[in-house]
Amino acid sequence: MSRPQGPEPTLDVQGDHPVGTGDEDAAEGTQHSHRMLSFSDALLSIIATVMILPVTHTELSPQQQLDESVQKLLATRIAVYLMTFLIVTVAWAAHTRLFQVVGKIDDTLALLNLACMMTITFLPFTFSLMVAFPAAPLGIFLFCACVIAIGAVQALIVVYAFRFPHLLSPQIGRSAHRHLHRQRILHLVLRGPALCFLAAGFSLFFYPVSYLLLATVIVLPYVSKATTWCRDRLRGPQELPAPGVEFFTFDLQEPLSKERVEAFSDGVYAIVATLLILDICSDNVPDAKEVAERFHGSLVAALSESGPQFLAYFGSFATVGLLWFAHHSLFLHVRKATQSMGLLNTLSLAFVGGLPLAYQQTSAFARQPHDELERVRVSCAIIFFASIFQFAMWTTALLREAETLQPSARFGGREHAFMFAKLALYPCASLLAFAATCFLSRFSTAIFHLMQIAVPFAFLLLRLLVRLGLALLRALRGLAPPVQLAEEGPQAPLLPAPC
Repeated sequence: MSRPQGPEPTLDVQGDHPVGTGDEDAAEGTQHSHRMLSFSDALLSIIATVMILPVTHTELSPQQQLDESVQKLLATRIAVYLMTFLIVTVAWAAHTRLFQVVGKIDDTLALLNLACMMTITFLPFTFSLMVAFPAAPLGIFLFCACVIAIGAVQALIVVYAFRFPHLLSPQIGRSAHRHLHRQRILHLVLRGPALCFLAAGFSLFFYPVSYLLLATVIVLPYVSKATTWCRDRLRGPQELPAPGVEFFTFDLQEPLSKERVEAFSDGVYAIVATLLILDICSDNVPDAKEVAERFHGSLVAALSESGPQFLAYFGSFATVGLLWFAHHSLFLHVRKATQSMGLLNTLSLAFVGGLPLAYQQTSAFARQPHDELERVRVSCAIIFFASIFQFAMWTTALLREAETLQPSARFGGREHAFMFAKLALYPCASLLAFAATCFLSRFSTAIFHLMQIAVPFAFLLLRLLVRLGLALLRALRGLAPPVQLAEEGPQAPLLPAPC
């Protein structure tokens, strides 16, 4: 069914609909869902990020090398981490969409949301079981059971809110077709848990199918949208809906607001930066007995042995901070986040969440120097993918720049060249470092540390370098020979005249 003509009412995540005052809400025993959404965003970003911890804590003895079997184990754990990270972001998007429908909450809805959050916080434990025992059915079964429980609680929230229409957004609360909206929302909320139910069943006798079904949960919204687009193309234009029939969508693949994307992304970056110091606190604080016996009571001498770990920490923190700064600068010029930008942002955040693994790899240079080449390449790959998806967001925004970007960041705008250079810096630096290790493998550690030191200074001088580059290009254009005009004279058109 096609959309009706005229302006369509929309729902914003923060609740653009008119709402009552705080006193009226308190008298009714209800409150706005804004603070609860902020709490849920923070919790979900934490859960998505700490999924990397079981991967970073992969135990390797000092004598053990990163041979083919260990690399395969690490690659499998990284793949499972990426899948579960993306599933958590799907749950976050569904939760945000759900509270576009539910405009206000009461005590019951608040408790149901807490039950949903409690189930989500159990996901890292089930993921740890999946990482430690990838072929065992119990870890996959428990992970699927958690996702099913999350969907069941979200379905209860929908049923309860529709039973009390004053909790719904005004657009739906005043609708004469609330039951149709409820059925559609329940269908979209429960189809992911339904796939997880099948995955839980297959985990008991053929676990590879379970992983395939879990991956399907991630791509299902996009497959659904593509199917709808193809069906509409085949059917052709449809009749307009009858007067009085409201149009409302609750599509998980629709882009979220810029503010919600920024809030979730900032949470991921902040938690990743915090996780880096946890290993310093747990692994690099010397034991008092060891300081007394081995270093004759000299704490400075004991801490000097951890110098490479501190160097790796500062370099990793600078990487996280500068990637956040590039992300912040990008969204400073973004007017609206599209669906493609949201997907690329999620993929970038998934690799940003892997930066603690890159820190673990670089901090092990001194302990396991025989593996430094492989560890440098793993770290460069993580940094490259985290930054290249940011750059892909920028290029995707440029394809629809009138809708997505501020005028200063569009083609020919004042900040266009500067933003291009800022977002291209880390992909180029990490790719260059990776390529350099292929030819200068003996100096792989020095190359990586040089990249970590050079990139922050390049950020500081970037605007000056961009201005110098643009001035050089203008000077070269001025030295170029003049273009010969066509025979028609100086007024000859550059493009063929329209027929």
